[in-house]
Amino acid sequence: MNYFRKKHKYIYNSGVTIAILAVASVFCLVLQQFVSTDTHVPLIFVLAVLFISRLTDGYAYGIAASMLAVIGVNFVFTYPYFEFNFTLTGYPLTFLTMLAVAISVSTLTTQIKRQEAIRLEVEKEKMRGNLLRAVSHDIRTPLTSIVGSASAILDNDKTISRENQLELIRDIREEAQWLIRIVENLLSVTRINGEDARINTDMEVVEEVIGSAVLKFKKRFPEIKVSVDIPQEVLLVPMDAILMEQVLVNLLENSVLHGKTTSCIQINVLKNYEENRVIITVEDDGEGIRESVLPTMFEGNLNSSEGGEYDSKRNMGIGLSVCMSIVKAHKGDMKAENKSDGGARIMFYLPMHKEEK
Repeated sequence: MNYFRKKHKYIYNSGVTIAILAVASVFCLVLQQFVSTDTHVPLIFVLAVLFISRLTDGYAYGIAASMLAVIGVNFVFTYPYFEFNFTLTGYPLTFLTMLAVAISVSTLTTQIKRQEAIRLEVEKEKMRGNLLRAVSHDIRTPLTSIVGSASAILDNDKTISRENQLELIRDIREEAQWLIRIVENLLSVTRINGEDARINTDMEVVEEVIGSAVLKFKKRFPEIKVSVDIPQEVLLVPMDAILMEQVLVNLLENSVLHGKTTSCIQINVLKNYEENRVIITVEDDGEGIRESVLPTMFEGNLNSSEGGEYDSKRNMGIGLSVCMSIVKAHKGDMKAENKSDGGARIMFYLPMHKEEK
């Protein structure tokens, strides 16, 4: 696999280098018909080297392009044309300067690209650290509750009432279900945070995915009213149905667990014809989201330290971080806001066309 990837990169980088140098040459040949001097030629080829350095990997292609540009300018665009002539007055200084500028531009561009790659890696490590902290918090609390409830039943088997035993067993089941959802989120993260962050998508009916997510949510929260407003036309969107269903379930559960007073949830689906995308919103009538939390709520680091309004056992950071990662992997985006009449609104959009591979 690595061999084919390296071969593909080599072919791509070589193709880009040759194509840009060819375009620069054709452009200079065309200008040669209208301009009496050739002072613009070195500048055009320096610009070509800049683009090559920006669009290819490493120093090699930019430096190679610099050498080819110097030789090409001397052979094609310097009198006598289509002959090498290194004896022209001022030639050594002019073309050594051009070579130095081209190599410097190539080096600086490559360094900038590497610095950008380092910055992205630092951000990725920061996100990974936030995710691990959120996971450790979310796993430790329910496990402690499960151990405590099980110990209470075992240690007080003869003294504890049947009603209290059932209550403790229900608590164990609830915490175990929460752990299962955490594991599902982690599995989703491993699926979408691979080397190229690509997922396999098929054209899915939006109504069916939403319906499946609502059914799964209602099994846990049967008392919460869920309404769905969707266009009458059949909306087909390229997506991984399992991952997108998990996004909806996470958003629905967060509306209840962190809205606190949530009694009904509204799901709206709208097709944006101009941008050829579908917009899905999840609205609730709960307490809303604190304004200071809105800018960072998708980063995976929200926990009970954000304030008493969040249940210390229910960190919404990991769930929303996973939702954002899944939506981003689908080439979409997500944002959250508070409604003017109370409650929160989380919306995300997905492109309706399938990306060509």
